[in-house]
Amino acid sequence: MGDKRYRIAMVDDNAANLTIGRTILKGYYEVFPVPSGERLFELLAKVLPDLILLDIMMPGMDGYEAIRRLKADRRYESIPVIFLSAQSDESSELRGLAMGAVDYITKPFSAPLLLKRVENHLLISQQRVKLQGYNADLKREVSRKTSQLVGMQDAMLSAITEMVEFRDGDTGGHIDRTQLYLKWLIDEMVAQGIYSELTREWDVDLLVASAPLHDAGKIAISDAILRKPGKLTEEEFEAMKEHVDFGVEIIERIESRSGHYNHFLNFAKVIAASHHEKYDGSGYPWGLAGDEIPLEGRLMAIVDVYDALISKRPYKEPFAPEVAERIINEGSGGHFDPKLVGVFNAVAGKFASLSRGDKERVSVGGELRRGGLVAVAG
Repeated sequence: MGDKRYRIAMVDDNAANLTIGRTILKGYYEVFPVPSGERLFELLAKVLPDLILLDIMMPGMDGYEAIRRLKADRRYESIPVIFLSAQSDESSELRGLAMGAVDYITKPFSAPLLLKRVENHLLISQQRVKLQGYNADLKREVSRKTSQLVGMQDAMLSAITEMVEFRDGDTGGHIDRTQLYLKWLIDEMVAQGIYSELTREWDVDLLVASAPLHDAGKIAISDAILRKPGKLTEEEFEAMKEHVDFGVEIIERIESRSGHYNHFLNFAKVIAASHHEKYDGSGYPWGLAGDEIPLEGRLMAIVDVYDALISKRPYKEPFAPEVAERIINEGSGGHFDPKLVGVFNAVAGKFASLSRGDKERVSVGGELRRGGLVAVAG
């Protein structure tokens, strides 16, 4: 068992049994004779043994009550307990094992048997501790490697989305802002208990992390359309609308190559496919209406349009946050889900504070005609 002197607590109300047990064990272990269950817990406050030999039949606190308390206390639950008893019936042994004892030795016990049982269970216990340490080290290493992989994936995702932003004529952090807006909107929605039947199974962190891919398909749209300084023609707008299909196709290709279902990519695909749908059915690509539109898309529609309104684009100057807030409210029931507009109103002040905090943003007034939301949102 090595050089360490393991500590054994031996609990028995019979002084002769304690003397015999200590005599057998003291040449190999540090033994702590204890005359009662109550005194065992007094000992545990000072000394943490590596194994407990516990008599069952004792006045006051018997062995069953003692092991119940041991296993209920996180400080002591992992200490192996071997029951000692003059009872050799099967029911007593089964009861002890069911309560968490690792072994059961009947009295009077032989010295070789006692020594071997103690040695075996100390070895098992120490191997378990080493295994737990190994598992903890392994988890830390897996976590470190996973963090590195996630960091690499995040960097690649950022590079892709920043390239889309640059081609879209936005260098003002649209991706970062919309992620934060989306997180605030979801948190408030959950806090209000709105659509809780749909959100209770969501991994919100994954959903928010997937949001930067909502316009990934714009990478396939020509600069002549993306960066046009004026209103798009009907043909140009039809071409612009294809970025939704391109985005879904990009995400599906990634999904197929991963070889398995991925919640992150599924969120990204749903958002990319549905964030240009409108609550009244006049959006694209499918013309879905009301609750037919996935909730993720209805949420993204609000934050995407809001940020487009307060951002400078090749075809427009930025609008002041209060103007953007009014336009979102005017779109309630038309462009946007009325319930989610209510949620937006609860956090609109935070949206405005973030937008005003951008030093590159200028506060301008002005109105946006009702028909302009499609052009602003892309």
